[in-house]
Amino acid sequence: MHRKPVVDQIHQRRRQLRLTQQDMQLRIGMTRQQYQRLEREGNPRLDTLSLVAEGLNAELMLIPREKRLAVQQLLSQADRDTSPPADENPWHGLLDEES
Repeated sequence: MHRKPVVDQIHQRRRQLRLTQQDMQLRIGMTRQQYQRLEREGNPRLDTLSLVAEGLNAELMLIPREKRLAVQQLLSQADRDTSPPADENPWHGLLDEES
């Protein structure tokens, strides 16, 4: 059975962050079994998808089809640039605050 594209993205993002399915329980309160089912079967409810996105430091977006290629190119370019790890707070140190 082939997974849906959004589930593929969830799986890819989790692996990119080097998180296990068990780690998701700590991040979003979903049991490992529930999370496994989501990655295996797909078709999450919108509130579940939102919760998973939050746990993966990601955002849900609706992108117009005519803009999809431009967004993909932009994201691909951003991946090539040196950027902080995906799990790092992008605002840390922005105002030279004391840690």
